[in-house]
Amino acid sequence: MEKIVKSEQEWRELLSNEEFQVCRQKGTERAFTGEYNDEKAAGTYKCRCCGLALFASDTKYDSGSGWPSFYQPSKEDVVAVNRDISHGMVREEVVCARCDAHLGHVFPDGPAPTGQRYCINSLSLKLEPK
Repeated sequence: MEKIVKSEQEWRELLSNEEFQVCRQKGTERAFTGEYNDEKAAGTYKCRCCGLALFASDTKYDSGSGWPSFYQPSKEDVVAVNRDISHGMVREEVVCARCDAHLGHVFPDGPAPTGQRYCINSLSLKLEPK
């Protein structure tokens, strides 16, 4: 997959201040405030920054965490996972494989069939309804 690389200024011109803070500066939105936390519509969740299809709505579930949660990405190679040792914790950060946008984190406490919980910021996503 070909990487998309832009300058900080180019990203700032494409994203709102809140989207930039989450996607490019590894921020997070407050729990239970995101646009897609309670979303039930069928469709594809794409990267807010580059439009890459990341998650299918049929893998979304209510984890009770306050963020949209998915048990697997749409394809194995659309996300990358990096070790995150910020905030005094050790976590697995999830980023878009094409543009390196910060999406959220993945935890090993999700449902079958994967046992994974991809806990993703709504600000990092754009839902394309079916």
